[in-house]
Amino acid sequence: MPAGLTPDLADPAALAALFAPVAGDAVIGLAVSGGPDSLALMLLVRRWTEQLAQGPVIIVYSLDHGLRPEAAGEVAMVGAESERLGFAFRGLVWDGDHPESGLQEAARQARYRLIGEAMERDGAKVLLTAHHRADQAETILMRLAHGSGLDGLSGMSVFSEVEGVRVFRPLLDVEPAMLAAIVSDAGLTPVHDPSNDDESYERVRWRRLLPALAREGLDGAALARFSARMAEADEALSQLADGAFAELVTLDGFGAASMSLAALGQLGPAVGRRILSRVLAVVGGRQKTRALGQVERLFEQLTSGTLPRGTTLLGTIIRVKDGSVLVAREPGRALPEQKLLTPGEPIVWDERFRITNVSAETGLFAAPTDFFPRHRLEEVLGFKVTTPAEAIRTAPIVRDATGAVLSLGGWSFDERITVTLLVD
Repeated sequence: MPAGLTPDLADPAALAALFAPVAGDAVIGLAVSGGPDSLALMLLVRRWTEQLAQGPVIIVYSLDHGLRPEAAGEVAMVGAESERLGFAFRGLVWDGDHPESGLQEAARQARYRLIGEAMERDGAKVLLTAHHRADQAETILMRLAHGSGLDGLSGMSVFSEVEGVRVFRPLLDVEPAMLAAIVSDAGLTPVHDPSNDDESYERVRWRRLLPALAREGLDGAALARFSARMAEADEALSQLADGAFAELVTLDGFGAASMSLAALGQLGPAVGRRILSRVLAVVGGRQKTRALGQVERLFEQLTSGTLPRGTTLLGTIIRVKDGSVLVAREPGRALPEQKLLTPGEPIVWDERFRITNVSAETGLFAAPTDFFPRHRLEEVLGFKVTTPAEAIRTAPIVRDATGAVLSLGGWSFDERITVTLLVD
């Protein structure tokens, strides 16, 4: 459906198209708080499954965050309505201490963590949420105000992974008034969360501005079209960056990266920053960029020749040497502890290497190399090693119970071990 167009939720064909991406799932989770949006989602899913000869198992998850005394009763209401519709129900509670600051973000993390754990027990692989057009508009405006790049201005995607949970948002092109009408027509009284009126939260402040912006033409439909165009531009630049990454960036067996500084500069900021961001992710153990400005500053320092000596960013250390940019893992930054390698079970080490004990032998373990004399290293590998010392120290080494080296970095010297450097 083109961005900006609202689906006809009374049309069975439109409803089928809305949920088609998850029609093949055997078990589907619904996140339902009891507000009008999530109650409408539950009702729409019921309409959809009634059309199917053999629909998926639907499990409703509702969480009491422990922040309001009314929450337990609201979860109970969701449970009663979900069971009336023929859906399984799981009521969850966020126990323990709650932080005094950053409460909304902590609550969000707890919600997805607890629901994700319950989904794993239930065999559900996807969670449906009721994010709608106004939520998308608020997200885009917030990100625009914070200086997000194209990927951020694309807004929320229909599918994403949140705190390890695969999330599907079928209602992103639906106006919230339509959802409220569905709930009202069903005779349900939705929950009202007072935090939705608390202007100490940025999202609430943007929500209050939406009617004024809509009067000037910047309504949910316009922002949805903007989001779609940003997503198209983002995808085009991503394809260019992927091709340039494959041609420009060299990754060695220790997980260090190198690239021509001149070639990086010739690509321009839009593509060059994307390549840098991917290099930092691959080399630094896929730490999340806290702000686009970090990578922007790094690109500017590299291309202007003003990079400070020993610059570190996102778990990496960056240098310029002989016309090349060298990026290595920063030592001492949350590297994994020693890990036993269970026969037949691969591990992802430092989010950079996949290591598998392909034998039946126990007692094999992986750990950071830490110290390995370069001359000894060259004897083992059979070639001159020029990679930064940090890359050697932070690469994984696998030994057996006798201390014999079975693999180092991405090189395996023994048929019991396979190692793969993760580059995507």
